[in-house]
Amino acid sequence: MGKVYLVGAGPGDPELLTVKAMRLLARADAVFHDSLVSREVLRLIAPNAQVIDVGKRCGQKLLTQEEIHSLLVSAARTHEVVIRLKGGDPLVFGRAGEEIEALRDAGVDFEVVPGITAALGAAAAAGISLTDRRAASQIVISTFSRGTEGAGMDWGAIGSTTTLALYMPGPDYAEVAQRLREGGLPDDLPCVIVSNASSAAQQIRWSCIARLAGEEKLPAPALMIVGRVASRKVQEISKAFWRGESRDERAPRPIVS
Repeated sequence: MGKVYLVGAGPGDPELLTVKAMRLLARADAVFHDSLVSREVLRLIAPNAQVIDVGKRCGQKLLTQEEIHSLLVSAARTHEVVIRLKGGDPLVFGRAGEEIEALRDAGVDFEVVPGITAALGAAAAAGISLTDRRAASQIVISTFSRGTEGAGMDWGAIGSTTTLALYMPGPDYAEVAQRLREGGLPDDLPCVIVSNASSAAQQIRWSCIARLAGEEKLPAPALMIVGRVASRKVQEISKAFWRGESRDERAPRPIVS
C-alpha cells in the first residue's frame, strides 16, 4: 500500500510551490490534478508518472467526486507515491475533507502538503495586505454563492474592519455588487479583482462596489478582494467613517468585569 499526498499547487507560478511539493512531484508514480493547476507546475511531474486530469471544464465534471475517491484508493494499492494535486491550497475549497474521509475509510495512508491559497496569491499580485492595523483586523474567505445558497453568507460577520476574499465571483459582477449591497456594504468600498494571479496572464482591476457592474469581465480563475485594504490609499480610507460610525463609537471601550 502506497501513500496519497494532497498537494497544494499554489496560484500558478511554479516558483511558489513548497520545496516538499516539488520533491514529491519529481518522484510521483501517479498524479490526479485539478484543471486549475498551471501547465508550468504540471511540467515538474516525473516523466514516467501516470497523470490524470480529474478537474472541471466549463462547469462540467470529468469525474464524480466518488469516482475520484475510488481512483485514489486504487492507485495507492499499486503505486508508492500518489499525488492529488490541487490549485491553491488543498484545504481551501478543494473538497479535501471528503477525500481525506474516503482515504481514512479505506485504510490508506495520506499526508497534506499545504500550498499558497488564491487569496494570498491575489493579494500579493495586487501589492496589498489582507490585514492592516489601520483598516482591517479580520479576513473572511468565501465563495460567491448564487441563487438561494447566497443566503448562507453570515453578513453579521462582515464589519468595517473586515477584508472579504471572494473566490470564484463569476462573470456577473452586477450580481456580486447587488449581493454586497444587500449585505450592508457601502457603494464606495474599494475592491480589486485579480485574474490568473502570479501567471503570465495575470490581470488586476481596481474598482469599488458602485463601479463593479460596469467593469469588463476578467477571465477565470479570478478572485475578488473587498474592503478598505483593496486600495492604494489605505491610510486615507482608514480615517473615513463607515455605516455612520462616530469617532466615539470606534474608540476602545473600558472593560467591565
